[in-house]
Amino acid sequence: MKRFSKDIGYINLILLLRIIGYLLVIESLFMLIPIITGLLYKEPATIRFFGATLITGISGAGMMFLKPKSREMHKRDAVVLTGFTWIILSLFGMLPFLFCGTHFSITDAFLETMSGFTTTGISVLPTLQGVPKSILIWRSVVQWIGGLGIILFTLAVVPMLNNAGGMQLFNAEVTGITHDKLRPRVSFTAKGLWLIYIVLTAILIVLLSFSRMDLFEAVCHGLSTMSTGGFSTSDLSIAQWDSVYIKTVFCIFMFLGGVNFSLMYNAITGRNVKIWKNTAFKWYLWMILLCTIGFSINIFIASSRYTAESLILDPLFQTISFISSTGLVDPDFKNWGSLSTVLLLILIISGACAGSTSGGVKIDRIVVLVKFLKNEFYKMMHPSAVTTVTINGKGTNQTIVNKTLAFLFLYGIVIIVGGLILSLLGMPLSQAIFATLAAISNMGLETDIAGSSTHIAEINDLSKWILSFIMLIGRLELFTILLLLNPSFWKK
Repeated sequence: MKRFSKDIGYINLILLLRIIGYLLVIESLFMLIPIITGLLYKEPATIRFFGATLITGISGAGMMFLKPKSREMHKRDAVVLTGFTWIILSLFGMLPFLFCGTHFSITDAFLETMSGFTTTGISVLPTLQGVPKSILIWRSVVQWIGGLGIILFTLAVVPMLNNAGGMQLFNAEVTGITHDKLRPRVSFTAKGLWLIYIVLTAILIVLLSFSRMDLFEAVCHGLSTMSTGGFSTSDLSIAQWDSVYIKTVFCIFMFLGGVNFSLMYNAITGRNVKIWKNTAFKWYLWMILLCTIGFSINIFIASSRYTAESLILDPLFQTISFISSTGLVDPDFKNWGSLSTVLLLILIISGACAGSTSGGVKIDRIVVLVKFLKNEFYKMMHPSAVTTVTINGKGTNQTIVNKTLAFLFLYGIVIIVGGLILSLLGMPLSQAIFATLAAISNMGLETDIAGSSTHIAEINDLSKWILSFIMLIGRLELFTILLLLNPSFWKK
């Protein structure tokens, strides 16, 4: 125990606490959005929301004044900071749910917040009727912050982090196999990515405001859709409005949410990047096309009554919703046929492009796996052949291939172990496996898609904490969190 405590000393704890202080102050500033909303709609719970904001802001401000002996941050510091930041911000982010009349237990409030920050979209609220608008917009704000990354936002607004292991933090949080900086300084990279994210969100809100949604609904859905989170203001989700225009707009922006934001930034700023030649992007397009056709065929076979919308737009909408991990589901999806269930599982596991706001293992890793297997089959016939995994016309380092294979293996292990644990805690095995898959893929699908009518709010508290943990593992792409559970990580 003494040796373990001594090893902890090699982590720059004071610096990490100071950075978390900045993050909490930023979180408290975001809490002003629901407070303003509550004041506009004259909600009595607004004063309690203000209390949650004060607690968060004062706690953060106190930590900001800590004076670390060194501002140097190593890789281990970055991993610790990234993992604990998401937990700490979720603990403070759940305060509005506890204070503002949603009748949440601590367990439910934490799960709802973690589901928001990780853009999973699973909700313990049995109904949204009567829920204060300040809470509804806070759910969407939380998803929007978590979509591109809590720490990535801080890197954009806190210049100090450029000299305090900013690139280490960037690599620990941003999804993907490799991370290419857009500019020499990591803050410029973060600002560039967030600029694209903010502009797209603003355009989406404007477009939705021209629909049958009012401004409040447009803002909430704009924030949760661009983050591919899926929280809504209605129990029926977008089926509440039953609009071809809204579905079309959602398709466009869910698709963009699944594209690598660095790729979009380079394309928009006129760099010599041909987005249509990017390997992962081409696979993304092909998967959407093929799965849309598969859904359409299944609907055609399973139903005797269909329209152009149900055969074309609905399958396209459902494909993009699943592959981007937004998780919005057509009300009639369970009647689409067995092929649709198979396609659902493929899309949940795959996810969209690395560097996007989507969940899943990411298409980039699927590409590496497929090309690696192709090479292995070739070498069985030609043992002396030298092969390499080629991405975007370039050979991929074997270290990256190995890390990708390890990631995919761990992904499967977490799903199996998580499913078995939830099953031992009383959840039916099929539901447990599906719930674990949805959590690690950050896909907010209800378990009734898997054939169970059990709502997430009805499971026991320990299962909820486990699902919250699995959501975090999935959002930070396994290694960041699992490293913290490895005893050797804490040794010098």
